[in-house]
Amino acid sequence: MKNLSRIYYRIRPFIPRSLAIEVRRLVVSARLRKFGDVWPIDPCASKPPPDWPGWPEGKRFALVLTHDVDTARGQDNVIKLARMEKEAGFISSFNFVCRRYPLSPGVFEFLKEQGFEIGVHGVYHDGKKFDCREEFLERASIINECLARWNSVGFRSPAMQRNMEWMHDLNIEYDASTFDTDPFEPQPDGACTIFPFLVTSADGTRSYVELPYTLPQDFTLFVMMRHRDTRIWKEKLDWLASMGGMVLVNTHPDYMSFGDRPLGKEEYPSGLYKDFLEYVRGEYEGQYWHCLPRDLARFARGWLSDGNNSRSSLEERASHHRKVGHDSTLPI
Repeated sequence: MKNLSRIYYRIRPFIPRSLAIEVRRLVVSARLRKFGDVWPIDPCASKPPPDWPGWPEGKRFALVLTHDVDTARGQDNVIKLARMEKEAGFISSFNFVCRRYPLSPGVFEFLKEQGFEIGVHGVYHDGKKFDCREEFLERASIINECLARWNSVGFRSPAMQRNMEWMHDLNIEYDASTFDTDPFEPQPDGACTIFPFLVTSADGTRSYVELPYTLPQDFTLFVMMRHRDTRIWKEKLDWLASMGGMVLVNTHPDYMSFGDRPLGKEEYPSGLYKDFLEYVRGEYEGQYWHCLPRDLARFARGWLSDGNNSRSSLEERASHHRKVGHDSTLPI
């Protein structure tokens, strides 16, 4: 998978975007037929961690809203999206790419004033961060500089590409580069859990909390699969609530349309996301702990210990996904 992904990113600038999207749709369609038994719900992911204390205040489940801002166009939509959430009674985090587009001080200031969280989403979003250790360390220094300058504690890797051991070199409290189940990602092996977990370094000296996203990404549903309703989101939400897990959403303002103009080829109406938020509030108000990812990570660290963590559970999850036959696909 690593070599395939590296080749893809080398040739991607020369592939017409429209062609790449159509090829990816064919891949997604094939993956959907193959992995329908573990997507969008993998029943094996519902087991709580050892000594699980439940959510604060006895809430039924946790709700965490996150957004990856991949492009300058996405950044232009950030304030619109944040206002939509605020008006609906929600708050979220936005992850920005360090050097792919000029960052807007006004957007950052607005988010901080309104109580939103800001995180880091890679340096260039080019798929090369994990090519080699030296390359990673060079980029890690840039990521750490942005974390400090933005007063941020969270990270999500572009295209969910990851080396969870290397990521201990990032000055983070949490990472959000995994998922419970998502066979459409370049590294499709899921964490196979709907709960946060601790990732400790091989020498036992460092650790961060891992927050897997648990709802399908908006790009997958609305751009790749061309859905025009939120049925899958709602069905997965209902299942997560019944299991007492973590509803962690990852959407992109890059693909949302906030106007009345015709939709672009990679856009979906922002009203779909609003519809989902209204469903959450209408069906489950008072039953969920709504928090920012940094707050959930700090809560999780309060009860997770090195003894309950990571290495054995991660190996078990990897083994499970080898059994169900997850393999690689190309990122877009």
